[in-house]
Amino acid sequence: MPQRSEFLDFVIGQMGALGQITARTMFGGHGLYCNGLFIAIIASEQLYLKADAQSQPRFEAAGLKRFQYQARGKTVRLMYYEAPTEVYDDARVMTDWGQLALAAAVRARRPARQKMH
Repeated sequence: MPQRSEFLDFVIGQMGALGQITARTMFGGHGLYCNGLFIAIIASEQLYLKADAQSQPRFEAAGLKRFQYQARGKTVRLMYYEAPTEVYDDARVMTDWGQLALAAAVRARRPARQKMH
């Protein structure tokens, strides 16, 4: 099980303006939750933020890489993108990018609307 690290504690502190940030171990790293919503992954001392079809273009325009890992000889790519390095220097920048991840998590949890007949 991965140990809590200074990096993890630092990221949690930087994300504090988003809401209550908690961490759970996963993927050999940690999953970060904001007010109970899964918004980020920390793996190998790198932060990856949740994206979706709406926010993905911003991550790609910034040249950020998608989170991936190997499973059963295949590469698995998740909709989480590395955070830009500026988030570590400025809590406001972390909040901006974190809000993108939080918005993607909110959109992901909304139930599909039923069609009206």
